[in-house]
Amino acid sequence: MRRVVILSFLGLFLFALAAPAWAADRDGPIGTQVILSGGLDVVSGQSAKTVVVFHGPVRIDGDVQGSAVVFDGSFTLSGTVRDNVVVFNGRIVLQPGARVGGDLITRQKPTIASGATVGGEIRRMRNFSVSFGLALHAAVWLAYTVSTLILGLILLALAPNALEAAAVTARTRVGLAIGWGLGLFFGLPLVGILLLVTVVGIPLGLALLLALWLVYTIGYTVTLFAVGRAVLKPPRGKFVAFLAGWGILRALALIPFVGGVLWFVGAVYGLGALVEAASTRRGPAAVPPPPPVPAPTA
Repeated sequence: MRRVVILSFLGLFLFALAAPAWAADRDGPIGTQVILSGGLDVVSGQSAKTVVVFHGPVRIDGDVQGSAVVFDGSFTLSGTVRDNVVVFNGRIVLQPGARVGGDLITRQKPTIASGATVGGEIRRMRNFSVSFGLALHAAVWLAYTVSTLILGLILLALAPNALEAAAVTARTRVGLAIGWGLGLFFGLPLVGILLLVTVVGIPLGLALLLALWLVYTIGYTVTLFAVGRAVLKPPRGKFVAFLAGWGILRALALIPFVGGVLWFVGAVYGLGALVEAASTRRGPAAVPPPPPVPAPTA
């Protein structure tokens, strides 16, 4: 199973390096073939180095010097694959005379005709999609956890008072924070799309849409601090409070469905609290009270 994972990442690596192979000459020897969609045919007499197909049927009548990896699509072989054949989702058919030098790895039961040979093992992938999904979820969680930690430290260094004001607003003006947050969360993408309609506003619209993820993450990071400040009130330090909220919410984010809901709530609530706190601080200055009337002298 470890080899399956290695081969899959090898396919993604080749996708980044072998872009010129898309336009390879199909009348002679071809090199590494990386196909996003549409499938691939290696006709009789052709020789390919490695074959990686993300979506589409694959038929090999010629020779593949390395491995053949198919993520989604059928695989039919009447020629030779000198190394491994890996098919994540799709059926495998080995016709008479087909030869696989390495292992044959697939989720479905392969159809192997008489006269076809497999030099290695024939292995079935079991629960690979579940394992891969968990691994992907863990990788995304780790990357976002580190990113929010770094962003929180930057905000604490640049705008500590703004975070404190937003935390106070999140506790005292709940309705306004939710209203502002929902308006910004759904309104900003709408504004960006509307700007794309106009020729003049296309650059601004693209910039706004590309910045949405950062804006949402800032709101979520503000909520991390607000949760930590609710647990550790002043005079406890801002850094300790942020670490407390960061640890609580990022631990809950390990739960797949709960993590997504908490992210949405955190992004909305943090954005709303931050904007409401900023609008309150920019409000009209308070009128100073009149000076006290001096006491009459004797």
